[in-house]
Amino acid sequence: MGRARAPSLGPRAEPLGVVLAGGLGRRMGGSKAVVKLGRRPLISYPLESMWRALGNVAIVAKVDTELPGVPGVAVWIEPEEPRHPLTGIIHALCVADGRPVVVCAADMPFVGPALLSAIAHADPGEAPAVVVSSAGELQPLLGCYQPSALKRLTGIEFTGVPLRKAIAAIELALYEVEDPDAIFNVNSPDELLRAAAILDRRRAPSARPPGPASRR
Repeated sequence: MGRARAPSLGPRAEPLGVVLAGGLGRRMGGSKAVVKLGRRPLISYPLESMWRALGNVAIVAKVDTELPGVPGVAVWIEPEEPRHPLTGIIHALCVADGRPVVVCAADMPFVGPALLSAIAHADPGEAPAVVVSSAGELQPLLGCYQPSALKRLTGIEFTGVPLRKAIAAIELALYEVEDPDAIFNVNSPDELLRAAAILDRRRAPSARPPGPASRR
């Protein structure tokens, strides 16, 4: 696996933004897209960041995925089977009609527009995708997949295979992210509580430094 390079100067098709919401959410007890974080649906955070970064966004979900009201956002219905995250990425590439696709999981509330824009415009070189990595761990549900990734992904057997192991079958360019909050994902009620704490911390006004000591 290589490292993503700085943006190239040549013309490139503008990417489409996609938020993946087709998971079952078993550990959460249902669709994570509608879970409330800070009085907002969890999916609303990556949707807003994707829109601010790229000026466009769509949701990829199963036909029975529970979603909140998302006026003006297209919902692309992925195949019912297999139940695997790569199904959503493959479907997004099919619908994108030859354009790169920037994907983000619906349960990643702290992915900011700057990071999404950087991923979208990183030069993948010969690799079919730029995928985020943190501390040596891949985050395949946060990355920019080129049109060439479609053939490679449809050519591997991933049913029943863990996502990171499946995605390792294709050559990737890595985009290293140091901020652990930026790639934090919510899979369980405990992690939702942690996300709420992170959100509170981010919203809190910066502590003012103490003033100079009084002179006596």
